[in-house]
Amino acid sequence: MPEPILQAAALALREGRICMVTSRSGRRWVIPKGQIEAHQSPREAALAEAWEEAGLLGRVEPEPLGRFAYEKNGVHHVVVVYVMTVTTERMEWPEKNQRHREWVTVEDALVRIDEADLREIVRLAFGAETI
Repeated sequence: MPEPILQAAALALREGRICMVTSRSGRRWVIPKGQIEAHQSPREAALAEAWEEAGLLGRVEPEPLGRFAYEKNGVHHVVVVYVMTVTTERMEWPEKNQRHREWVTVEDALVRIDEADLREIVRLAFGAETI
């Protein structure tokens, strides 16, 4: 079995809300995430994905909040999730023409997130009730 693809994600927070972006297809809402490049630490990758996919700058916590796995096109991915405190939100960003950005409540994020393990990470982080 091939090694899973390791990715990093930013659970970007501002004023008690979570930033979600559409997938490139526009069919799902996700948090900014992507592959960790050879020159990046997982934290650096999470920060880079938040910028590229959502136009966000800020501070990423030193330790990951958790990790989840998913399958895409028959390939196993493992995603390390970091909390990011957003300090700046730009109106222009690299993937603006490919994604929509929206700030949502924790409860709304839990409804939108497809991956059960990511929902559990968000619940644990915020003490949210099971939805």
